[in-house]
Amino acid sequence: MRMFWLLALVCVAPLTHAAIYKYVDQDGNITYTNIPRAGARRLQLTPLSTISAGTAHANPGPANFPRVSTSTQEKRDAMRRELLQHELAGEEGKLAAAQQALKAGEAVRLGNERNYQKYLDRVQGLKDAVLRHQQNVDALKKQLGE
Repeated sequence: MRMFWLLALVCVAPLTHAAIYKYVDQDGNITYTNIPRAGARRLQLTPLSTISAGTAHANPGPANFPRVSTSTQEKRDAMRRELLQHELAGEEGKLAAAQQALKAGEAVRLGNERNYQKYLDRVQGLKDAVLRHQQNVDALKKQLGE
């Protein structure tokens, strides 16, 4: 809630041309106010109207920031896609194995499962494994755009 009021204060202050002060007490609590007080520091705020809309995206990084060539990025993308496809194939195999284990586990009640809840707990663990692998497969397919 403090961030909302701070944002509102910062946005409205330049429109009203009011001075904004920042005060930090001995406990480290920060207070923003339009009333000057001892120990408070006046903030120099730039009105929003002076910030052009195009400057935020014109130069997204520092001038000396290393750039990657298109061919290098394409190679990286191809390698990433290959890794994701390999991961997907492995996860689909694990999903199939988990589905088989669930089918076999549901059909048989083990000797130590006289208590029906033990059977339900074991089968639930198998169902959870199937669900986990299905979610992994879905996430990988989403990353691959399938």
